[in-house]
Amino acid sequence: MSMRPPAILVLEDGRTFRGDAYGAVGETYGEAVFTTGMTGYQETLTDPSYHRQVVVMTAPHIGNTGVNDEDPESRQIWVAGYVVRDPSRIASNWRSQRTLDEELQDQGIVGISGVDTRAITRHLRERGAMRCGVFSGEAASADPTALVDKVKASPEMAGADLVGDVTTKQGYVVDPIGEHKFTVAAYDLGIKSMTPHRMAERGARVHVLPATATLEDVLALNPDGFFMSNGPGDPETTEETMVPIVRAVLERRIPVFGICFGNQILGKAFGFGTYKLKYGHRGINQPVQDRATGKVEVTAHNHGFAVDAPLDRVSETPFGRVEVSHVCLNDDVVEGLKALDVPAFSVQYHPEAAAGPHDAAYLFDRFADLMAENKKKGQS
Repeated sequence: MSMRPPAILVLEDGRTFRGDAYGAVGETYGEAVFTTGMTGYQETLTDPSYHRQVVVMTAPHIGNTGVNDEDPESRQIWVAGYVVRDPSRIASNWRSQRTLDEELQDQGIVGISGVDTRAITRHLRERGAMRCGVFSGEAASADPTALVDKVKASPEMAGADLVGDVTTKQGYVVDPIGEHKFTVAAYDLGIKSMTPHRMAERGARVHVLPATATLEDVLALNPDGFFMSNGPGDPETTEETMVPIVRAVLERRIPVFGICFGNQILGKAFGFGTYKLKYGHRGINQPVQDRATGKVEVTAHNHGFAVDAPLDRVSETPFGRVEVSHVCLNDDVVEGLKALDVPAFSVQYHPEAAAGPHDAAYLFDRFADLMAENKKKGQS
């Protein structure tokens, strides 16, 4: 018999799932999405791309390795709510410092456990990602019809401008590991801490800039490369903010690398549209093909929007020719872009390998090579 207060997950279309409170007790709202990673729950929780999303874990057993202070990918947990089937009763790992339940309570994250996450996942795959609410304690005893109305009154993800919530308030620098070879201007649109570290490993001094930074702020650094991170929200909201900056950087032929949200912004800078996926790609086991090599990578994803670019031909853009470089083998979604006439490329997934896998680490090498080649051209 559970000692936790009762809880209920209420989906926008009226379907409900009853279980037990997990983490903080109260109520929360967000977009219901599922993630298929069997490990790395701490990195998932602290990924800013999950801001305002209620995350359903498809792996049934969560919390068995506890929580530590080394693995967070940002300064806090960003998920709006957390849905698990079978929370571990104990945390057993030599690095564990506290339980996941304690961490969720400390950070005020309302969750639910003891629900059929497989049924929830199937429902979201069939009906699409949708708004939801998690209610626990006293809030769970309200009439479900009234709770559905509360969910329907909550904000939608389409049109959501969330970057300002997650970006750093102050810029900071991540120094190179070893010799200083490059200077990178990196926009924090919801950056994970492992990302600048990956560039630092390749000799880059990374200036992480808030999303409010101007083109002048970027050019003042005289950067060898320009990076755009992952992040939450609808890429259409960047039309007046980030997109003009990226176009100005492309005009100056500064090498550009974008991941996830950054891929969508680069796509918009080239003139492509974006659209919302039915239920998105989330997890650390998504198969993507590099079309240049034919190699299939198992990759980490967290995106609900995608770039609308043709797979069957090279596109003519204001910056020359651009091709789709990577494609998802599950559904043919565009997973990467490569410019053929300016030094720019991007991928829709997370190559920093936190929480894994490591198949896509070569993309940081590709960025370093692009910067080295560009510097050489400049010197000659």
